[in-house]
Amino acid sequence: MPAVDKLLLEEALQDSPQTRSLLSVFEEDAGTLTEYTNQLLQAMQRVYGAQNEMCLATQQLSKQLLAYEKQHFALGKGDEEVISTLHYFSKVVDELNILHSELAKQLADTMVLPIIQFREKDLTEVSTLKDLFGLASNEHDVSMAKYSRLPKRKENEKLKAEVAKEVANARRKQHLSSLQYYCALNALQYRKRVAMMEPMLGYTRGQINFFKKGAEMFSKRMDSFLSSVSDMVQSIQGELDAEAEKMRVSQQDLIAVNESVYTPDSDVTSPAINRNLIQKAGYLNLRNKTGLVTTTWERLYFFTQGGNLMCQPRGAVAGGLIQDLDNCSVMAVDCEDRRYCFQITTPTGKAGITLQAESKKEYEEWICAINNISRQIYLTDNPEAAAIKLNQTALQAVTPITSFGKKHEVHHPSQNVKNMENDKIIPNESAGIQDSPQLIAPGTPIQFDIVLPATEFLDQNRGGRRANPFGESEDSRKDEEDSLLQQMFIVRFLGSMAVQSDDTSEVIYEAMRQVLAARAIHNIFRMTESHLMVTSKNLRLIDPQTQVTRTSFELATVTQFAAHQDNRRLIGFVVHLSETLGEESMSAYIFESNTEGEKICYAISLGKEIIEAQKDPEALAQLMKSVPLTNDGKFMLLNDQSAEDGTTHEEGEESEA
Repeated sequence: MPAVDKLLLEEALQDSPQTRSLLSVFEEDAGTLTEYTNQLLQAMQRVYGAQNEMCLATQQLSKQLLAYEKQHFALGKGDEEVISTLHYFSKVVDELNILHSELAKQLADTMVLPIIQFREKDLTEVSTLKDLFGLASNEHDVSMAKYSRLPKRKENEKLKAEVAKEVANARRKQHLSSLQYYCALNALQYRKRVAMMEPMLGYTRGQINFFKKGAEMFSKRMDSFLSSVSDMVQSIQGELDAEAEKMRVSQQDLIAVNESVYTPDSDVTSPAINRNLIQKAGYLNLRNKTGLVTTTWERLYFFTQGGNLMCQPRGAVAGGLIQDLDNCSVMAVDCEDRRYCFQITTPTGKAGITLQAESKKEYEEWICAINNISRQIYLTDNPEAAAIKLNQTALQAVTPITSFGKKHEVHHPSQNVKNMENDKIIPNESAGIQDSPQLIAPGTPIQFDIVLPATEFLDQNRGGRRANPFGESEDSRKDEEDSLLQQMFIVRFLGSMAVQSDDTSEVIYEAMRQVLAARAIHNIFRMTESHLMVTSKNLRLIDPQTQVTRTSFELATVTQFAAHQDNRRLIGFVVHLSETLGEESMSAYIFESNTEGEKICYAISLGKEIIEAQKDPEALAQLMKSVPLTNDGKFMLLNDQSAEDGTTHEEGEESEA
C-alpha cells in the first residue's frame, strides 16, 4: 500500500505558515471527504430504503462509486487502488441490481451502519477538534497581543509574570489541541480508505450470502478479489494501529518539554545569540500606519530568502516580498513604548518597516542577520564562513594599530586582551619596538555622542550677557554675515577619539576603522544627525530641529581632514583642542554625510584658503575671481550642492556603518 501523507507533530508548536498551509490542505481533504461521505451514505440509504426501486438505486450507487475518482482530493496519493477497487465494485453492482429487494436487514448491518459510524465518529471528531484548535489559536493570539503591549519603560515584573504565564498556558493549550487535531487528520487518511471499502465489502458479501444465485453469478475469481480486498483493509487497519501508537508516543514526548519552550523571553539575562546568521525565520510584529497618527501591529511570519525579507500570513501558500535587504541598514528604535523594536532603512535613506521581536534573543539575532545579509554575504561561495570571518574581523579591528599599512600584519593571539568589564579592547604591549610613532594610543576610549567641551560649557554658563534662547548669539550671527563662505551639509556623528599625531591623513583612516569596528562589535546603531556649517572662520554643528549650535571648531584648529577612499560618504577631521592647564590635545571626529565627503573636504580647504588670502588683498581678489560668487558676494561652490542636499534631506539617507 502506498505511503500516506501525514502532518508532522514536531511542527505543531512552531505553528509556522508552512505548517498552516499544509494543514489547510488536510482540512480541504477532510471537507471533500465529508461531502463525498454524505453523498455515498445517501446513495446507500436509497439502496436500503427503495426496495421497489432497487434497480434505479443500485444504478445510482454504481455511478457514485465511479465519482470517487473525480472528487480531486487534495491528498489523493495512494488512492489508485481504492479507485480501481471501486470501479470493480461498480460493475458488480450493475450485475446484481435486480437481486437487492430482500437485503434490507443485511444492508443495514453491513453497509449503512459502518459508513454512518465513520461519519458520526471520525468526521465529527475532526470537525470538533478543528473548532477547539481554532479557539485555542485565537486565545493564543490574544494573549500574545497582550504580552506585546507590555510597557518597556515602566516595566511591572508582577504584571509581566502574569501575562507571560497567560501566554504559556495559551501556548500549551494550543499545542495540545493542535497535536490532537493533527493526529485525527493523520488517522483520517487511513480510516478514509477503510471507510470507503468496508461498506462495499459487506454489501457484496451480503449479496453472495443472501441469494442462492450467488454461486452462479460469482466465480472463484470474485472470491479471490474479495479476499484480496479484505486483506488490504486489514493491512491498512494494521498500519493505522501502528501509526496511532507511534503518534501517541511522539505526542507524549513533545508535550514533555521544558517550560521555557512556552514562555517568551525566558532567558532575558544571558540569551545564547548567534551573530553569524545569514538566514532567519520567525514571527514578528509589523507596525502598520492606519491613519495620520494611528497605527496597528500585526503578528506575521517573516523569513529571509537570499537578499530579500519575505512575509507569509497564516494559510498562505507562499510568502511575498516585503523588503529588499541589499545595502540596507537596520537600527534599534523606541516605538510606542514597546520592547525589542527595530527599523529597516533602505539604501536611499527612506524609512522602511518597523518590526518588534518576541524576545531579546530574537531581537538581536534579527538585527545581526539583516546586517550580514545587507553586506551580501549570501552571494559568496561559503556564506557561513564569510559571516564568521566578518564578525571575527570586526572583533580584531577594535584593537588599535599604528597605520593602515600595518593592519595586515599577523599578531600573536596573546597580544590582545579584551577587558570585558569596561567593554573596551585593550592590547598588551607589542613584543617588538615599532618603527613609527603610534597614531592612536592603545586603549583610547571612543565617544559616540557629541557633548560640549568643558571650556565651552563654562563659557556658556559664565555670568554676563544673556544668551539667545534659540542658541545663537549676536556675535555668531554677525560672524556668519561677515563670512565669505557658508556651506551647509547634512552629517551624522559616528564617533570621536583622541589621537597622537596629525602629520598624515592615515590617522583619520585609522580612527574611522576603529569607530566603525566598535559600533559593529557593540551593536551601536543610533546616530546623531546635524547640519555641518562650513564657513571661512569655523566649522559648526547645528541641531536640525532647534537650530542650536551643538559645538563649534575654529577652522584654524582643523589640521587634517580627509574622506574615506572606499566609502566616500565618510568624512573625518583632526582638531587641536586647548586644555584647562594650557596643554593641547588632538581629537579625530568621524562623520557620515549624505553627500560625498570630498565636497566637504573641498569646502574646508576653500575656507582655509580664504583665511590665508585675507592676509593679502591681492591674493583674496585673485581667489574671488577663480571661484564663482553668489548675489550677496559670498563664495559659491558645487552648483549642484543645494539641489543634492535638498533631495537627500527629503529622503533621509541613513548610514551604511
